[in-house]
Amino acid sequence: MRATTRSRRKITGGLYRDYRKKKLYELAGEPTLTSIGKTKRKIVRVRGGNTKVKVLSIEKANIYDPKTKKHQLVKIKSVLENPANRHYIRRNIITKGCIIDTELGKAKVTSRPGQEGVVNAVLI
Repeated sequence: MRATTRSRRKITGGLYRDYRKKKLYELAGEPTLTSIGKTKRKIVRVRGGNTKVKVLSIEKANIYDPKTKKHQLVKIKSVLENPANRHYIRRNIITKGCIIDTELGKAKVTSRPGQEGVVNAVLI
């Protein structure tokens, strides 16, 4: 188990060892690798009975143009850059911070599609 309050390394440089396994409620969910395609969403029950909308695939994004200060729903062509993982580029996987190619031009994704259920981006 990884404690969220302290580092995994001691001040001496040694490692803190896990004193027990993770409990079921401490486990992270499977990553949602949002791709480009016909829009598919999945509703997941999370802790406390709340729900989270995960986007499995999407074809359009809400693009904000800083010059005109307006939003527009635009078709996504492909993923150009992805700082999360360089292999996501050829697989067209959208994550927060990735650069997508749209009909209006390049845009940077500001939302977390796998967590929020929508792709919001700012025109570059």
